[in-house]
Amino acid sequence: MLGDCALEDLRRRKSFKWRAYHGDVLPAFVAEMDFDIAEPIKNAIREALDANDVGYPDKGELGDAYAGFASARLGWAADPALVVPIPDVMTGIVEALTALTPPGSAVAISPPVYPPFFFRLRLAERRLAEAPLRNRGGRYDLDLDALDRVLAAEDVHAYLLCSPHNPVGRVWSRDQLMAVADLCVKHDVALLVDEIHAPLVLPGALFIPFLSLGHPVTERAIVFTSATKGWNIPGVKCGVAIAGSPAALALLEERWDALLSAQLGVVASVAAFTSARPWLDAMVAQLDENRTLLTRLLAESLPAVGYVPPEASFLTWLDCRGLGLGDDPAAAFLERGRVALSPGPDFGDQGRGYARLNIGTSPALIGEAVKRMAAAVTEAGVA
Repeated sequence: MLGDCALEDLRRRKSFKWRAYHGDVLPAFVAEMDFDIAEPIKNAIREALDANDVGYPDKGELGDAYAGFASARLGWAADPALVVPIPDVMTGIVEALTALTPPGSAVAISPPVYPPFFFRLRLAERRLAEAPLRNRGGRYDLDLDALDRVLAAEDVHAYLLCSPHNPVGRVWSRDQLMAVADLCVKHDVALLVDEIHAPLVLPGALFIPFLSLGHPVTERAIVFTSATKGWNIPGVKCGVAIAGSPAALALLEERWDALLSAQLGVVASVAAFTSARPWLDAMVAQLDENRTLLTRLLAESLPAVGYVPPEASFLTWLDCRGLGLGDDPAAAFLERGRVALSPGPDFGDQGRGYARLNIGTSPALIGEAVKRMAAAVTEAGVA
């Protein structure tokens, strides 16, 4: 169902992952998996093409499709009427923040965190107020005291929460989410939640959809998610925004012309949320095996690397500070080992000495990535 991830076949792809570096580099950086696309998604796209159905997008069945998935897999009764298609999560977030916050104001984030949180908000003329995660022995948590102090600032008008968190792979508990909600009410700030990795929660963790909390702040909140990460279809350009209330929905609908998704993206997303759930199950099972495999491989070849297996997603956060490779170990891995990881500093100052490794691939290619990383350390003379 997932394919064999043969490197010779992968190198024929023309996506950014496979064109960003020279052909001798093994790409393990951008959040794109190597698995074959689910057949129901392929069939839905083929049917749309056969019908010449590539015009401007219509929401169609997307609201019902997402609500069905949320009910079956996330334990949450989402209202289909409050679901809005968007081109991608970051575009939806930026449009919402443009509406909810004044130019020049600050938005709180909790780094280390997804790099576009930094540069897209700056492009939108919003400043960043950082409430970093608390790191205890490689296990990260929300620092609620720091968040309380940051949200108390007069110029902070919103908090952007990543749940599950990229890159550290944490799935926040109900109590943590309720505490965040309380703080947003206390300081009267808007709350936007990026839940794009929610379909990728791994065994042993329980994901709580923010809008399921029943907290008063959910009336004002907007959640953003997508099928693109869970089913590996970022190129079809369709995300999902779920408004917490009709008032929040109106804010999104006022910006419909800035939030146009791709028609093929809507079609593919409906198929993902409905017919392609068995593929998702197979992929999550493989990721569960992969995160355990990485534990063994690092212990054997790079024992100085700190690694806590993620609770969600195919992205792993590696503490490489013990390797002596400086602030950006990914640069050394690329130069000396010809394997591309995401640079830790891109995720904020808290990422110095770290790198993010993508394990959304075959066990063989994970092994090859670690082999190349180890070779880079040996060549650097710091083994």
